[in-house]
Amino acid sequence: MSHPLHDTPILGMTTRPKVPVPVEYGNDASFWVEYPSGLVDLSRAQHLPKDAESAKGATPPPLLSTQVEIDVNGGRSIRVAKDATALVVIDMQNFFLHPDLRDHSKGLKCVDPLLKVVPALRSAGVKILWVNWGLTEHELTTIPPALIRGFRKSGGGGFGSELPGNFGRLLMRDAYNSALYGPLQDEYLKGRDAGTDFWIHKNRMSGLWGYQTALDLFLKENGITTLLFAGVNTDQCVSGTLVDAYFRGYDCIVVQDATATTSPEGGFENVLYNAGNSYGFVTDTARLITAAK
Repeated sequence: MSHPLHDTPILGMTTRPKVPVPVEYGNDASFWVEYPSGLVDLSRAQHLPKDAESAKGATPPPLLSTQVEIDVNGGRSIRVAKDATALVVIDMQNFFLHPDLRDHSKGLKCVDPLLKVVPALRSAGVKILWVNWGLTEHELTTIPPALIRGFRKSGGGGFGSELPGNFGRLLMRDAYNSALYGPLQDEYLKGRDAGTDFWIHKNRMSGLWGYQTALDLFLKENGITTLLFAGVNTDQCVSGTLVDAYFRGYDCIVVQDATATTSPEGGFENVLYNAGNSYGFVTDTARLITAAK
């Protein structure tokens, strides 16, 4: 039985056929162009011809040295501008990954893919943004009750409380538990010194909540429109930032082997389903590395 017509934009996207003629989405300033070949051009470099007949026969313009094409799920590829693209790595911090604090085997499996893809994307001119919890004393007084309660599971003290050993206060700025896990901290420092990597603090599940955040300011100031999402947890802070980015008009691509969650089965799959079928696209580190060469 076929789905009702109103269901097609969401439910039909898993088997969405390629467009029969080129289609432009958006407006004069922010637009995508999709071609019958399966290419979706996110670079915002060239509109389709205004004349409808000419637009029907349009083919993708030549790939520029400032652009890269990435294979994504669903039989599509996307074209992006390198200097308008960023890898957004969320919460790969000791608090969420260190075995002395929690068991997050799926999250730890994301470390090696990230260590491979980050240098490849750097070499292609893509910025690397490490978006992490890092609270100040003042921010402790502004966090809403639901969020405070959520971080007081198992009788813990919550934000700002002292953790065992040398981990410091929970998710406070510059505490050891707020540092990136293991080799990721060293990888960030390499990029920081090279001017390619940037550490951006957040104080909510989403890095883009509210009227203005440090992440949104950075993206706007640097002309970044396309975001590759990685990190933990997929259905919490990654998803929260992804959805807010989608609402704000950023291009959203989830890197499926560089994100994970501790939630029961279905949480991860639901985010990937919606990321690829509604919010944007899904790819993996192997395809990103191939594209970056």
